[in-house]
Parts: sequence; structure tokens; C-alpha cells
Amino acid sequence: MHTNRSLADFDPNKDQPHRQPVELRGSRVLLVGLRGLGAEVAKNLILAGVKGLTMLDHELVTEESCRAQFLIPVNNQGQNRAQASLERAQYLNPMVEVKADTDRVETKPDEFFLQFEAVCLTGCSRDLMVRVDQLCFQHNIKLFCGDVFGYHGYMFSDLGQEHNYVEEKPKVVKPKTEESNDGPEAKKTKIDPNETTMIKKTACFCSLKLALEVDWTNEKAKSSLKHTPVDYFLLHVLLKFRTDKGRDPHPESFEADAMLLRQIRDDVLEAMGLSSDLLPHDFVSYCFSEMAPVCAVVGGVLGQEVVKALSQRDAPHKNFFFFDGMKGSGVVDYFGPK
Repeated sequence: MHTNRSLADFDPNKDQPHRQPVELRGSRVLLVGLRGLGAEVAKNLILAGVKGLTMLDHELVTEESCRAQFLIPVNNQGQNRAQASLERAQYLNPMVEVKADTDRVETKPDEFFLQFEAVCLTGCSRDLMVRVDQLCFQHNIKLFCGDVFGYHGYMFSDLGQEHNYVEEKPKVVKPKTEESNDGPEAKKTKIDPNETTMIKKTACFCSLKLALEVDWTNEKAKSSLKHTPVDYFLLHVLLKFRTDKGRDPHPESFEADAMLLRQIRDDVLEAMGLSSDLLPHDFVSYCFSEMAPVCAVVGGVLGQEVVKALSQRDAPHKNFFFFDGMKGSGVVDYFGPK
């Protein structure tokens, strides 16, 4: 079931494959997908100062892909997207080793992913994300996924069964006990805003597969529906469309794609035991193409979460972040077993 997230869930007793923590400036990151969202994530990671960033994308630059992708010069149509993004990406921070890989991510063997401390997947199929997530979990590699569909965007993170981090908190000052004629007089503790202390914490994550396979037929899950972001169900619909068509909904085929999206909505929600009314009839009007402002917001959050996870500083978002550009707001929520 899903619960509104708690930033610090603890489960320190579970086993996890051993992998030495690496600081941010010693970390290598794989970024798959160089559309608008991928460009935002690449920018944020390069400016943050990771050791190396490999940008993987086999697609070619089109007129549409340039609209939300600021790393590609407008005259580079027909070139590979990762290669076309390389020069401007490297210019952002010469201290970061930026590489372009033009292979299809689906053809990469398992060993390829093991050279990175974090893997970030954008524009990928559900099956591929589940496969890479399971691989990363086995080798304690941090996994992130994200996409932008029109006004909507999301990110998902799986940092393993035991993600350790530190959080900076104001220091609590215990005052001295003063003596009086009636005996010791206790004083309340105070928080000193000028001093801070670092507190060690642990958060536990679940796999993407489990996060997407919530059982909505039990009463506890049904009772939480009114607090559940509808974007969670929209994500299911859009990933199913991507699986069935091998692409995302496209404005040039709006009528046919809108009809198919509504049919997928009905089928997906029925399979979950839910009413199709969860996603209103006009949801199809707001999930075509990438919008640059939405890419900026989701890419900012996604890049920030990768940096936080690699540096092991501050509480991570657990485990979904959904952004609704129509409302101009985002929500963090947890889906999966507790």
C-alpha cells in the first residue's frame, strides 16, 4: 500500500550487498535519455561536481527534441542526441569527465552498469527500468527514474534497503539546574539557532517493481485513495502506452493517441480494481510532449536527489515525487511495502 512519506524510515537489520560509500566528487553517474529532462539533470549534476557523467542516448536530434533541450545547438538536427549535447555539457564544468555513449541502453550488458555509483533513467520502458533497478539493488548502486509528459512529471528513487545519511539539526542546549531555598529548580531545554549538530539516520527503500504493484483491492489501500496523487495512476497509463507503442503520445497523432490513452486508462484501472473516474476524461489534453518549465522543475528535484544520495547529506525523497504543472505544485509520496 502507499503511505504519505516519512523522511526517515529505519530498518538497519536487513542485509545489503557491501559497497564502500563514495563521496560526490568521486562518484560516476550514468544518465540515460537526453531529451529535455535529461538535459536538466545533466546540467545539475555537472555543476554539482560529480567525478564523471556518462550520457547515454541512441536517438537522433529532431526539431521537437530541441524545444526543451538547451544542450543541443539548433543546427545539429540528425546527429546523435548524446553526442550533440557533449560540447555544451562539458563547458559547464571542465573538472567533470563528461562522456557521450550512442548505444541503445537495452543492448548494454549487466557489467556496464556496475561501473557507476548512481544510475538515472529517463524516457525508458517499464521493463527496462525494473531490470536495471533489480541489478542496481543487488550491487548497492543508487537508482533513479524520471519522465516528463506534458504538464506532468515524476521521479522515483531506490537507494536500497539501508541508505545512511546525516541531517543537520539545531543544537539543543540543556541549561544548568539552579538551586533555590525550595530545592533544585528545573529549566526547559532550549534550541540554539547559532549551533547545529549532525544526526545520523537511515532510510529504507523498495524496488520499482514493488512500488508499481500496490494491491488496491484491500480495504486499507482503498481507504487511502482520496489521499493518493492521481499522477501515480497517470504514470501507469503512460508507461503502458510506451510499452504498447514503443513511443510516447505525440501531438501529430493526437486524436488516435488520445483515444488509445483513454482505453489504456480504462484497462489499467480496471485491472487494479479501481474506477476509471480516478483519471478524468480530459487528462489526455495535458500529457503530450515535454514542456521546458516542467523539465526544469523535475530535473531540479531529480538532480538534487542524486546529489543528496551520493553525498549522504539530508533526508532523501522517499520514493516518488510527482509534479503537476497545471497546479504548479509537487508532492512526495511513498508507494510499496512498509
